Amino acid sequence: MPTLFEHAGGLNALHRLEEAFYASVLKDPLLQPLFGAGQPHHVDHLTAFTAESFGGPDRFTRELGGFDTLIAAHRHLKITEAQRQRFVELYLAALDAVGMPDDEPFREAVRQHVEFGSQVAMQNSHAERDEDLYPLHEVPRWNWAGDQSGDQ
Repeated sequence: MPTLFEHAGGLNALHRLEEAFYASVLKDPLLQPLFGAGQPHHVDHLTAFTAESFGGPDRFTRELGGFDTLIAAHRHLKITEAQRQRFVELYLAALDAVGMPDDEPFREAVRQHVEFGSQVAMQNSHAERDEDLYPLHEVPRWNWAGDQSGDQ
């Protein structure tokens, strides 16, 4: 069985997904304040993170600072539940916008991945102390069952 990375179409397909998603976030009045004017490297970093999470190359960990950079990026943003839900909604819409596979197992695995990741980001965004952070400190490896492994 192919990995989620392979089923999604690899790096180029994930890059198109992250481009569409990021463009939608920057236009969204609820989420744009979290992202500001945007950052030129953000799509590349999102692509590398998603690729690694879905069983592709581990470039995010090896070259881009790994999970600690995500913790730092989200810290003190104070993400609301409404913002978290909108993030998930826009991500799932981006799947359709770029023609990602629409089979139920793939879509469910992606949905669970984004739900999980947005919960972790929201918790970390409110953490005042390191002890308040979600205990995940490495890129989760997601599979078809929606399971993830990581340093928990």
